[in-house]
Amino acid sequence: MKALNISNDDIAERIYLVRGIKVMLDRDLADLYGTIPKRLREQVKRNIERFPQHFMFQLTEEEVDAMVSQNAIPSRKHLGGSLPFAFSEHGILMLANVIKSQRAIEMSIKIIEVFVKFREMLISQKDMLLKFEQLEKLVVQHDDNIAAIFQALKQLIQQKNEPREPIGFNFKK
Repeated sequence: MKALNISNDDIAERIYLVRGIKVMLDRDLADLYGTIPKRLREQVKRNIERFPQHFMFQLTEEEVDAMVSQNAIPSRKHLGGSLPFAFSEHGILMLANVIKSQRAIEMSIKIIEVFVKFREMLISQKDMLLKFEQLEKLVVQHDDNIAAIFQALKQLIQQKNEPREPIGFNFKK
């Protein structure tokens, strides 16, 4: 089926960060699900109780302008002349239940798998960051220890060469 020929990279390119949430736009989802954006929006409006604010929200003019200026989307025309809906991971899954086509079901599974991979990458990056912080603390501690050693060496070098009592056995004559 055509839905399965879409790569994870193609899906990942359609995921945007808006309001601190990873989302996909209605136009991209309609394309992936094999429908037109207008029909997708109609289904959402008919089933609006299934889409609370953390599942779906409509972009503001400012958010659309920001996406266009950052080249996340080519132009406002790309959005079809209206403010798009943005769907979170949960909203995408709910959307597949509303669209009710085999392709929508298959694509939503594939999309969710991409979101899961994003989460796994984020977790591994956090683990790496924690390890780097631990290494940094060790290096700082070692730097402090090395500085203390150099300070002690400087003090030893700067000590006056005062005559000292010889060490060893003395023979009486």
